[in-house]
Amino acid sequence: MSLKIDLKPGEKFIVNGAVLKAGKRRVSLILENEAVLLRSKDIMQEADATTPARRIYFTLMLLYIYGGDKSLRERFDGFLNDFLGVTSLREVRAALLEIHRSVENGKFYAAMKTCKWLIDVETKLLKIANDRKQGDASAFAEIQEST
Repeated sequence: MSLKIDLKPGEKFIVNGAVLKAGKRRVSLILENEAVLLRSKDIMQEADATTPARRIYFTLMLLYIYGGDKSLRERFDGFLNDFLGVTSLREVRAALLEIHRSVENGKFYAAMKTCKWLIDVETKLLKIANDRKQGDASAFAEIQEST
């Protein structure tokens, strides 16, 4: 079954580990056989893997590109287990277990999609925590100023 993708001018993508870039015009590509394909929206740089969910996603992306490399799998398992060890949120734990099941079945792209949801949730939770921290700090500063 063929897969057609439409690329924006200059859009980068990966096919079977090779980084490619579209030319100056919009282009459509048709993949006639099975290949590992990642569009720019799915590609994360290692420097951006700064949170637990992002580290899991980055490792999943590498597993997808390199076909389940053993050392990458060990790294993934460590990140996943670390995250499971520190969260008690039911939805987050369910997502982590779903990611694990997908990886066990060799469905790395499906795991990446679930992990994108997890990154969104993590981002919202970190924002709430940061806002509360800022609020607490400002409230503390107000108390000190009034005394």
